[in-house]
Amino acid sequence: MKQTKQKKWYDYLWIWSILYFSLGFFNIMFAWLGMIDFIVPLLFAIIGGNKNFCNKYCGRGQLFTLLGSNLKGSRNAATPKWMSSKWFRYGFLVFFLTMFGTMIFQTYLVGSGASSLKEVVTLFWTFKVPWGWAYSATGIPEWIVQFAFGFYSMMLTSTLIGLIVMVLYKPRTWCAFCPMGTMTQGVCQLKAAGEKTK
Repeated sequence: MKQTKQKKWYDYLWIWSILYFSLGFFNIMFAWLGMIDFIVPLLFAIIGGNKNFCNKYCGRGQLFTLLGSNLKGSRNAATPKWMSSKWFRYGFLVFFLTMFGTMIFQTYLVGSGASSLKEVVTLFWTFKVPWGWAYSATGIPEWIVQFAFGFYSMMLTSTLIGLIVMVLYKPRTWCAFCPMGTMTQGVCQLKAAGEKTK
């Protein structure tokens, strides 16, 4: 008789991904919570020298597994080799960081008064979706709000890309070229190389 693996608390972190986008939908300021998904993986890599966050604690990866494998939402076709190739992974990372830098610059312009607040979520860095109802707070500096709109746009866009490749290929195809995964892998390699030279 096959024993079922006992679930741990971190097996339910897919709920975090759904909760994040749900909260941000109604109040864009919750988009700042997404910084957890940026900082924690890097801390795992810098302090622990490992990718445990990606392998165990990534709510987005768990969500793709749930939808793709458990709920049969994936074709489960082989992931194209070019998607996990070094040139594509690092190329996508450079592109992602460029978009992140553009978002930071837009935030700076709003903060310095050189540009006005743009209450808009941009999907795939191109399509603008008016999001006025998601922000009604007053007294918050506009640059903080601008960052929230930009960051939510990036998080939503990357999740949609992950869902598309989940349907077309294996459930966690996104993980093959996830910018955070590429960054943490690079940090782990640098840390391991540094320890060897000691």
